[in-house]
Amino acid sequence: MRAVLQRVTSADVTVAGEVVGSLTRPGLLVLVGVTHSDTVETAARLADKVWRLRVLEGERSCEQEDAPLLVVSQFTLYADTRKGRRPSWSAAAPGAVSQPLYEAVVRSLRELGATVETGVFGAHMDVRLVNDGPVTLVLDVD
Repeated sequence: MRAVLQRVTSADVTVAGEVVGSLTRPGLLVLVGVTHSDTVETAARLADKVWRLRVLEGERSCEQEDAPLLVVSQFTLYADTRKGRRPSWSAAAPGAVSQPLYEAVVRSLRELGATVETGVFGAHMDVRLVNDGPVTLVLDVD
């Protein structure tokens, strides 16, 4: 499982002109990609890492700051661009596999005590953010 974390001062996700998730105070925007070998356990490990990673101001974690998270599914994190000019998406798990695992990440974060907003799985989304720092990290969890 792969995630891109961006420390933000604010962020929102819009689908068909409607805001479906937003952060109005500092937290993390978390883009989540799922590959074929991922499991519910992988999702739980990713959630724990995101929640406890000390990347907020003053080397603090979302757990320590009770900072909110905006979690958005993004299969394009598994793009393979090594050959040609078209990305290959073969490393990204299909929706039937990835949706339950994306939802498992969200559920695990909430079980840890996080305030979580989300996008809409599989929808065309407009994501806006104000990156704080800028801080952007890539996490890979096996």
